Amino acid sequence: MKLPATTRTAGSGPATRLRDMVRYTMGTPAVGPLAALIITVGAFSITTQTFLSPQNLSLVLQQSIVIGTLALGQSLVILTAGIDLANGAIAVLSTVVMAEFAFEGTSPVVALLAGLLVATFVGSVNGAVVAWLRLPPFIVTLGILAVVFAVSRLYAQSRTYPVTADLLVFWGKGVRLGAVLITWGSFLLVGLYALFWYMLTQTAWGRHIYAVGDAPESAGLTGISVWRTVLSVYVTAGFLYGVAAWQALGRIPNADPNAYQTANLESITAVVLGGTSLFGGRGSVVGTLIGALIVNVLRSGLTQAGVSSLYQDIATGALIIVMVGIDQTLRRKGAG
Repeated sequence: MKLPATTRTAGSGPATRLRDMVRYTMGTPAVGPLAALIITVGAFSITTQTFLSPQNLSLVLQQSIVIGTLALGQSLVILTAGIDLANGAIAVLSTVVMAEFAFEGTSPVVALLAGLLVATFVGSVNGAVVAWLRLPPFIVTLGILAVVFAVSRLYAQSRTYPVTADLLVFWGKGVRLGAVLITWGSFLLVGLYALFWYMLTQTAWGRHIYAVGDAPESAGLTGISVWRTVLSVYVTAGFLYGVAAWQALGRIPNADPNAYQTANLESITAVVLGGTSLFGGRGSVVGTLIGALIVNVLRSGLTQAGVSSLYQDIATGALIIVMVGIDQTLRRKGAG
């Protein structure tokens, strides 16, 4: 016996399809940021004449590499309900160490390893203090920010170091497709995000990170070593900051102890715009990558629209406040 047409189609009308779409969007963290990126690109494409030019799109991609790698490390930290205000300063110190070693005639391989080691060591210090002494990550990394910034200037004696070693500037090279330069750093960035997407979604380490960020007490009761997980995250993040320093030398072959002073804010913005909760336990590195692109699309589009960099900073700060407010509202509704 065939059911009436009205019965067969019940539940498949426009309202139901819209509801299913909303549920899918809410359950897929990267969908919202991707929609925001498309809307932003579309808006600047209409309001400016050169935004969609191949040269500008290539520049936006290159500008996203360093912030994108810093944001990847920041993402791991924030997923544990922490925060790292010192990531940009750590990367700068690493660039200075690499450049100074190479400038003094040390092998580029040794210079690179020294820079990576310094960044990883500072990340380890962050993690040890947060995990073992259980001090607030905000306070710890704020203190480390001041220390590392001062050490960078003292180590460099407030000088800048030019970098010419092929190994240290490697990520700034690449292949040209017409007028577009796709650097090796772009491929590295995508590869890093693919690797950590797999690690967060398919390994026990990733599941432990989400569990610790969501409810550390409950995670501890299930046998997860909370302090070890937190320490491993900060160590890994420190290494990623060193990789970002290597990429920065490829983009601008000059180590300046005063560079990237707003990188911590931009990386946090990328993470938050990507849908990761500042309260931990929820988010996706895919969203973070999209968030990093949004940050640089906004910078590029507003610059071409003639908006002052000061107003751009205001817009960036306002975005963080709005996104955190939305996140907190959603959490309250979920708890209710």
